[in-house]
Amino acid sequence: MSKENFLPPHGNYAELLSFQKAEVIYDLTFRFAHKFLSRGDRTVDQMIQSARSGKKNILEGSKAALTSKETEIKLTNVARASLEELLDDYKDYLRARDLKIWDKDSKEAQYVRKLGRKTPQTYEDYRAFVETRPPEVIANIAICLIHQTNYLIDQQLRRLEQDFVKEGGLRERMTRARLQYRNKLNQSNQSQDGQRPPSRKPGGQP
Repeated sequence: MSKENFLPPHGNYAELLSFQKAEVIYDLTFRFAHKFLSRGDRTVDQMIQSARSGKKNILEGSKAALTSKETEIKLTNVARASLEELLDDYKDYLRARDLKIWDKDSKEAQYVRKLGRKTPQTYEDYRAFVETRPPEVIANIAICLIHQTNYLIDQQLRRLEQDFVKEGGLRERMTRARLQYRNKLNQSNQSQDGQRPPSRKPGGQP
């Protein structure tokens, strides 16, 4: 951060891999809930809202970064909690129906993790699976994606917390910027005083 600039650079949320994955999770969850859950089941709205909250809070947190690191951290934490709730809903769906939850080292989970390394991430990378595979597979894909996204969010939070400890909040940055400006102004004035010729006494004597 430059000495004069107390506002940090405004992040582009669309370039965050965590946001891209959260958007995929929302698109997948919207289709999954409407296709495989009964109409009127409260879980439909619950899952969709959790997925939406994960996506939107990453977005809003990134936008808030311009003026409030504290708000960015808070909203990113909300996104993390929302996705964790969604993760539990997918596990409940599989467990209640005696369907298999993939082991993290299974070949299926490893395939999804490999697919998840592609950048940028879009729903199109997963559309064929969502449209052709049974709900057991789609739910497990969602679980893998949520784990990946939560890992990325955890990394973001650690970086944000480190930045906050190092740089402080907006008020602290504004105070530092003001003090730096005053110091610079004082140094400039002192430099100008040192370059002025000494004043002469009456009679022409210095």
